[in-house]
Amino acid sequence: MTDFLNIVEPATGQHLWSGVISDVDSDVEIARQAWSEWASKPLTYRTEMMRRFANQVKAERDVLADLISRETGKPLWESRTEVEAVIERVEASIKSSGERTPNRRIEGALGLRQALRHKPHGTLAVISPYNMPALIPAGHIIPALIAGNSVVFKPSEMATAVGSKLTELFRAVGLPKSVLRLVVGGPEIGKKLAAHPMIDGLLFTGSARTGLALNIMYAANPGKILALEMGGNNPIVAWDTVDLRTAATLVVQSAFLSAGQRCSSARRLIVKSSMADALIDEVKILANRIIVDHPHADPAPYMGPVISNAAADELTGAFLDLMAKGGQVIRPMTRPDPDLPFLTPGIIDVTSVTDRSDTEYFGPLLQVSRADSFEDAMAQANDSRFGLSATLLGGSPSHYDQFWANIRAGVINWNRPTNDAAPTSPFGGLGLSGNHRPTSFYAADYCAYPVASAEIDTMRASIGIGLRADERDAPKLVLKGYF
Repeated sequence: MTDFLNIVEPATGQHLWSGVISDVDSDVEIARQAWSEWASKPLTYRTEMMRRFANQVKAERDVLADLISRETGKPLWESRTEVEAVIERVEASIKSSGERTPNRRIEGALGLRQALRHKPHGTLAVISPYNMPALIPAGHIIPALIAGNSVVFKPSEMATAVGSKLTELFRAVGLPKSVLRLVVGGPEIGKKLAAHPMIDGLLFTGSARTGLALNIMYAANPGKILALEMGGNNPIVAWDTVDLRTAATLVVQSAFLSAGQRCSSARRLIVKSSMADALIDEVKILANRIIVDHPHADPAPYMGPVISNAAADELTGAFLDLMAKGGQVIRPMTRPDPDLPFLTPGIIDVTSVTDRSDTEYFGPLLQVSRADSFEDAMAQANDSRFGLSATLLGGSPSHYDQFWANIRAGVINWNRPTNDAAPTSPFGGLGLSGNHRPTSFYAADYCAYPVASAEIDTMRASIGIGLRADERDAPKLVLKGYF
């Protein structure tokens, strides 16, 4: 009996896509057999293939954006932004490959050359989440293919329609089917792929719990590359600014873009006590204006639903738990339709909550706390096992210098949202946020490994000390007067 994966639109509950559950062993074997031939292609051939892919995405940008919105619930304007980011990622990845993993040769004396080249790992698995179902996997697949790897790609079971379309776009420009394999299935399929003995590494974006399990699994096999990006409990520190409306806008952008379903979304607002009430009022006013609706609504919404009813239930439960622990509600999180996963932005003051959970609440839930000193604000910001992104709003240059030097995060911004990251910059974190394998512009680093070579056309060698005389050299020694 054939098993299928079925996907529904979170905004409507209607069926969107179905696919047959994959045979992981077969897909890995096909990709494994294909990678050496792909790696033997010239780099110019592989990069040109990626440029053709970018042109194919441009040609079908509206179709892809519509599918992203239907599958994730994101507003159409935001899905279009994601598609444009996929297109931009191609040139950024080509540039990254040239800068991060170059081939170099230094000529030395007597024809000796010192060479640096980079080799692909072989067959890499890519496991990606639902929140950015085109950009995140593309950010792994494109540099992996440029480097010469074959790829086995498993999208989230909640975003496989987009994953399937992305694979189709690669193949439409002539990429061999064997070089990029799509794996369809749920968590068990993902586990099987991650543990498969014939893959040479795993590029993973997802939850900290899964990432920790993968880290333990791969610890016993250092020959395989593992790149983890696992989200964050990201802080915004607001300090000494009179421009409260702009500060509030940056807070709302950080906390509620994508319905709070970005790993770089702000989860915590830490604000100077003397300005807290005024800033909180501005944030609340703006949050009250946010339109929450289906992706294609008119007027366009700022937020769509979260990914599923289960996710909505978990988030409303978390909000109620914070209330029960003494949190003061600033703006209640509500669920307009009990049958669909739409949520309104929830804001709660947790200053008096003593046992705050260091949890990544993956949705539109913002916790607010007050601080009397900048040192206290910094301590609160660093009171987390995560370390992905952090932002300082306001403050002086010396405040930012102190913030940058002491905050534990891989993305540190000043007067910009926590989720502002350029494709020409690395993106990654520390602690429970990652394992020092940043993606985006630094993705090339984990898609190939460096090889150092000393090379010369003619063999030359001698040992000048510590050897007994060689009888074969006796005639030469006589001539030189040694005998």
